[in-house]
Amino acid sequence: MKLLFVADPLESFKIYKDTTFAMMREAQRRGHQLAVCGPQDMAWQRGGRVCAQVRDVVLTGDAQAWFTAQPARVAALADFDAVLMRKDPPFDSEYFYATHLLEQAEREGAKVFNKPRALRDHPEKLAVMEFPEFIGPTLVTRSAQDIRAFHAEHQDIILKPLDGMGGMGIFRVGPDGMNLGSIIETLNQGGAQSVMVQKFLPAIAQGDKRVLIVGGKPVPYCLARIPQGGEVRGNLAAGGKGVAQPLSARDREIAEALGPILLARGLILAGVDVIGDCVTEINVTSPTCFQEIYDQTGCDVAALFVDALEQALESILAQQAKRVL
Repeated sequence: MKLLFVADPLESFKIYKDTTFAMMREAQRRGHQLAVCGPQDMAWQRGGRVCAQVRDVVLTGDAQAWFTAQPARVAALADFDAVLMRKDPPFDSEYFYATHLLEQAEREGAKVFNKPRALRDHPEKLAVMEFPEFIGPTLVTRSAQDIRAFHAEHQDIILKPLDGMGGMGIFRVGPDGMNLGSIIETLNQGGAQSVMVQKFLPAIAQGDKRVLIVGGKPVPYCLARIPQGGEVRGNLAAGGKGVAQPLSARDREIAEALGPILLARGLILAGVDVIGDCVTEINVTSPTCFQEIYDQTGCDVAALFVDALEQALESILAQQAKRVL
């Protein structure tokens, strides 16, 4: 198969931990051909198909010069067997516009994973609100008054922006309310921006668990990202320590409930963040942790992903064949 990865520049990859690299390596191992582009390389001209300046690449196995690339060429996205949207957040206006171009490419016959409409419809923090049975006390608001009332009720809270990533902009406010006003002003920008507020979950001491769902099914191991030092954040980007561990009964319950729903919406890969027994986020743009789980447990998540991708494509082709008949 010919696979196109829409991603950040390959030159920026840290291949010892990068999940997109793990996907590419497994796909090439199976004989699939790889090409790459960035969202900025896509274009749509009147009367034409969505195209991109793409580079055909081969992974070398060398830790330093780890890929070779052909000169960029123009190709229609629909001419690839699959397009994998792996651009990292933030989910800004340009990411949003990229999903529209990808959706047009779908209308032209492209098969895009994760599905562009599903990416738009599942903002990673807001998405949890659809599943109240799996989350702790949570509020999304622009109102400083509402945030203060939430704090008065729950005493120990977490505040974070809806568009943050890697632990950016996360604050904890305890019972004394120290700096609550300043934090509200910083995050809600005088009522111009929405803020997510959650009851603090002490189980964060045991880790913020990334539970991966591939092809609607839970990966048997998660990565618990454990805060270090005086940090409240377990994110690896914020210095958290990643410890792979088997799913708990609650982790599996959550993943088995959400998996089929997310898959039906076109989300072949999702990363559900769980603290204790509660879901805190559902990551769909560019979920990670494949390599950390593999390195510590031997569970080959990249192989599970490529299995799911191949099965999804086979299913699509079978459905198309039925329509022709």
